[in-house]
Formats: sequence, C-alpha cells, structure tokens
Amino acid sequence: MDVTLKFQPAFSLAIVKIGANEEIRVEPGAMVSHTAGMTMNTKAEGGLFGGLKRMVAGESFFQNTWKAPGQGGEITLAPAVAGDMFVLPVSNDFLLASGAYVASEMSLTIDASWGGAKGFFGGGGLVLLKVSGNGKMVACSYGAIFDKTLAAGESYVVDTDHIVGMDSSINFKVEKSGSWKSTILGGEGLVCNLTGPGRILMQSRSVNAFVSWLSPKLPTKSSN
Repeated sequence: MDVTLKFQPAFSLAIVKIGANEEIRVEPGAMVSHTAGMTMNTKAEGGLFGGLKRMVAGESFFQNTWKAPGQGGEITLAPAVAGDMFVLPVSNDFLLASGAYVASEMSLTIDASWGGAKGFFGGGGLVLLKVSGNGKMVACSYGAIFDKTLAAGESYVVDTDHIVGMDSSINFKVEKSGSWKSTILGGEGLVCNLTGPGRILMQSRSVNAFVSWLSPKLPTKSSN
C-alpha cells in the first residue's frame, strides 16, 4: 500500500495505490473514487459479535475490503469531517481514537474490546481502539495534527476531545480539568493525564465544540 496525501491540512485526500490482487480494509463511506476493476467485499469482521463491539465503540458495524485487479489499482479516500490525514506505520500496538480510522493494510487488526478502552468510556465521548500487527494505517483528525513525544516519566494533559491516538506505552488517566464547578462551568470538561514514554497525536479542533457552537444557530420548529 503506497499512500500520497494531498490538500492538507484542511481537506485532506489520500491517494492509495495497491499492487496486483492486493487488498486493503477501508472504513465504510471513506471511498471517494477508484480505478476500474477494483472490487469491494462488505462484511462484519469477527462476525456478529465483532460488529456489535465496533458499534459500541462508535465504529461501523460492517467493514469494506477493497481488492485490486491483476494490474493493481488506485483508490482515493477521505474522512467524514474536514481536517488532516496521516499515514502511520504500526509495528507496536497503537491506541487510536474511535472515528479516526480510515483504512489499513490487511496485516493490521483493530480491536474495539481491549480492556484498556474501558478507562475512556464516558471520557468526553472518547473511546480508544487498539491497532495491532505490522503494517500501514491511514487515519484522520478534525483540524490539523499536533504531534508530541513524551520522555519516560514526562506528563502532559490533553482535553479528551482533542486526542487522536497514542503509543500503547503511554499511561493514561481520565480526570476532571479542575474542581467539579470548573469542570461543569468552565467549558473544559474531562481531560486525560498522559505519562510517557511515547508519542501522542492530537487534533487542533474538537467536533463536540463545533456541535455546541452550531446547535444554537440551527432553526427550530418554533422559529419557522
């Protein structure tokens, strides 16, 4: 899988070239275009229970597998929200925020049920997926990507809405941004206290903050 990213960081598009009869796993709805001869197979990875676990984690019940013909092929991909995309070579486990996954090589597995994810349920709506194996993954963010590497023992605090992913070597704890009064009235909500070593990927914008800004501006039945 060879990936070229264009139009970063606001409206990124991934151009993915794959070899003869090669397959890639793609999030439903992410396909923009493809060359002739590409075929798609849709199924619930892991069966019924695997699909249900992904739904609980905020992912799609079904997954699409695209396969290139004998001469190879090309497929272009884009996420649902405006923002950046990035290619991440995975060799050790990586923790990815639900909704950030776009596509990956078949050698990678996406686990929505690993035990560590429970620490994030209710944490600003954030759920982490564990990406395992050896291969490339394409993921996305809402807004631009901010990449930070923590040294061993170094701590860093991130709003849960802005976390895109992190190395599995990072220790994390979801907590209040201050007192309960500050958490409720201050607009910051819950944060994640992260401790290195490892890499953190953050997004410069928050979908929840955008929804909160947009909702009061939408027309209601009473205003029509």
